[in-house]
This record gives sequence, structure tokens and C-alpha cells, in this order.
Amino acid sequence: MARIRSALPLTYAIARLILAAAVLFTAYAGSVRADTLASACTKTYPPQTLDITQQINLGQLKAQLYFYACSGGYDADMNKVLADAKAYVEKRAGEVSKPAIVLDIDETSLSNMPQEIANDFGYFPDGACDHLPDGPCGFNEWTLSAKAKAIAGTLALFNAAKANKVAVFFVTGRHEGQMLRDATIKNLKAAGYDGWAGLVLRPAAAGNMTIAGYKSGERAKIAAQGYTIILNAGDQQTDLEGGYAERAYKLPNPFYFLP
Repeated sequence: MARIRSALPLTYAIARLILAAAVLFTAYAGSVRADTLASACTKTYPPQTLDITQQINLGQLKAQLYFYACSGGYDADMNKVLADAKAYVEKRAGEVSKPAIVLDIDETSLSNMPQEIANDFGYFPDGACDHLPDGPCGFNEWTLSAKAKAIAGTLALFNAAKANKVAVFFVTGRHEGQMLRDATIKNLKAAGYDGWAGLVLRPAAAGNMTIAGYKSGERAKIAAQGYTIILNAGDQQTDLEGGYAERAYKLPNPFYFLP
């Protein structure tokens, strides 16, 4: 009995430690949840079944996409692709000279979910457009606010590239202009991206080019500097077409399409 009684305080101590760990884990999980793409959502509801015997109803389709974004499905699909990309960079980085990766920005490196939810779904997350006097914000206004959050998996990919001495280039469809460039730099740094090798915004001279032509041309310029582009990532197929990268990683984006 003496041994049992002496063990009780230790048992209680262990139980208290487990309880404390559970509390810390819950708090940590809550903070992680706040950094997910779904954290921009203002409401949730079950998806609606679409009647495929008729033309798809736009309202129902929007409801399904909203559910996909807000249920965690979008986060899960993004994380899977980006985890594969990160593993490839870590494996390949030391096997080539002057390795580089190319990243798109919108819906690849930065998330515009608050702006998209406000405009596309008609819901207004707190602070999504509070820099404007009224109404939902347009994309340029949202961009100038420099409020977009990092997509966590891409930020991890970015940091893994830097840790393995891989140069990171951002090539975006955002239009060149001093205000947009300054806002983009401010937003990228605020979101945790710092120390990249280059940032290319779409110049006026590329106005008559397709997005694929413009972006592949910029990758060609990077390759001409002696870099081996081991990875190119983007949310649009046009981000990836045209070559000049060993591997292309397409991130999910059912919310808009850029031909």
C-alpha cells in the first residue's frame, strides 16, 4: 500500500502535465486554424446537390465552391500539392548548379480569399474591404491595401528553397506600375516572403501577349542567366505553359480562370 500511495502524487502530476499539454495543443490548433485559407469565411453550410439533367444553376455552383473553400477542402488540396513541391525542391536543389524556382503570386503565394468572398459570394469578412468607404473592393484596390495573407504551404516552400540555396523568382500577372509594385513588395514582406532573387510584374509591353507567352518569356530570361528552374508553381494553367522549368505544379483554383 505504501508504494501505491507514494505513486499517487506522480500519477496526478502526469495527469496534470497531459492536461496542460492538451490545453496548449488546443490553443496551438486554434492559432493554426486562423492561418488557413478557410479562416476568411464568414459562414458555412452544407453543399447543395446539383441537378445535372439541366444547366448548372450559378447560385448552386457558387454555394458548392464556397463550401469547398470554407470546409477545409481547398486547404487540403493546396497543402498536398505544395508538400510535394517542397519535397522535390529539397531533393533536387543540391543536384544542379544555380537552382531556381518560379512562383506566381495571387492564389499561389498570397491568398485573396477575403476579396473573392466579398465580390464573388456576396459575403463580407471582417476587414476585407475596410480601407474603402463603401462597397466591395475591386482587385486593384485590394492589391493596394497589401492585406493578403501568405498561403502557408507556399511560404514553407519558399523558406525551404532559401534554406537550400535556391533562388526564388516571383513572376506575376499583376500589371507593372510603381504603386502596384510598392504594394506587392510591402505585402510579400509582411506575409513573410523576404530575400527573393527577382520580382517581375507584367509590363505594358506585354499587353498584347497571352499570359502563357509573357510568363514563359520571363522564365526564359531567368534560364538565360544560367539558372536551372527546377520548379514552377501557379494556380492557372497559363502560369505553367511554355516550358523552361523541370517540373510544373498546378495549384487548385476553381474560383476564376485566366486564359
